[in-house]
Amino acid sequence: MESIASNSKAARWTGYAMSGLVILFLLFDGGIKLVPLEIVTQTSGEIGLPTDPSFARLLGILTLIGVGLYAMPQTAVLGAILLTGYMGGAIATHLRIGSPLFSHTLFGVYLGLLIWGGLYLREPRLRALIPFRR
Repeated sequence: MESIASNSKAARWTGYAMSGLVILFLLFDGGIKLVPLEIVTQTSGEIGLPTDPSFARLLGILTLIGVGLYAMPQTAVLGAILLTGYMGGAIATHLRIGSPLFSHTLFGVYLGLLIWGGLYLREPRLRALIPFRR
């Protein structure tokens, strides 16, 4: 049976779908931080971050910069790297406060897997750089 990564058309479309989900979610996440909605500042306080709206806006801007870079094929790898670092900060924050492991702490890992998995499937050069073999 042929793997999905070796079928370039199926791999590309699966990668676009995975990346699209990440992009939509992070656009929403960055958008609610730009406003910022009350839930954003309230949750920030609960996890030990500043509740100042300008801090939430800064996080929103950083998120949207990473998403913008990730969405453009020419800068997708840079965007994936920046978003991975951002997710690492979220994971560290949740580890520090003892959040539930699978629902909160590892959520950044799940997003990271979608980010890199989507990019891996839609970018043949990345598959050539990191080949998975049986």
